[in-house]
Amino acid sequence: MLKNRQELLKVRICLLVHFISFFIFTFVYGGVHLHMVCKGTNYLNKAMALYKTITVRPGVRVLLWKIEESEKVLAMDVELTLHCDDRLKGMKSELHRRGFLSIRHLLAEAGYTDHDLFYDSAGKPHLKDGRKISITHSHEFTGIIIADFDEVGIDIELQRDKILAIASKFTPLEEYKTLANTEALIRKLTIVWGAKEALYKIYAHPGLSFLHHIDIKDFSFADKGTTGTILFHGEESFYTIHFMEFEGYSCVFAIKDE
Repeated sequence: MLKNRQELLKVRICLLVHFISFFIFTFVYGGVHLHMVCKGTNYLNKAMALYKTITVRPGVRVLLWKIEESEKVLAMDVELTLHCDDRLKGMKSELHRRGFLSIRHLLAEAGYTDHDLFYDSAGKPHLKDGRKISITHSHEFTGIIIADFDEVGIDIELQRDKILAIASKFTPLEEYKTLANTEALIRKLTIVWGAKEALYKIYAHPGLSFLHHIDIKDFSFADKGTTGTILFHGEESFYTIHFMEFEGYSCVFAIKDE
């Protein structure tokens, strides 16, 4: 009888030792694994970061992204609507797909998902909560501007000499003959084109001509801003324009005046 009790006690002690060993192993190595997972997640978050955020004025923000991540990384944690998923699948260019996905990360930075975004029949983007939004993508940069109430537009353009060949189609070239050199002319024309593109995105009416209906007041590079006017079918509207330059790009964003 005593012998049986001793053997039962040994079994219980053995089971207890195994349980304690298992608990220690799980706690120590599981904790290390959790730390490694968290560290990896933090690294990913650091790798995917905004290029720049600008508060234009209260209620109006610009967010810019430099596309350095792979398509696979950018696709993580992004849930697209069926419409946008079809659009993504239809893009042949990997850079376009990466740009498309990076814009969804910009939306997330502003507190939105792809499901909060929709497009009207003219292709103009809108937010379901009524706030105003405009979107742009050029090569390795994307950007959005979001406003609580104001109508807004944004455009990013790579500064390239090819703009010289098309300048006469969107602005009177004689306005810029005083510029010192070709580089300065390319920079200025790129800003003017970006400004007209931003205004076009706000107005969004078929038939609106960059050359005949949109006017951008002349400016110096130091101004970092100017004004614009649209005169279309006898109706006139006015806009405040801001611009900045970085890494060979021009970024222009506009706000419709009340």
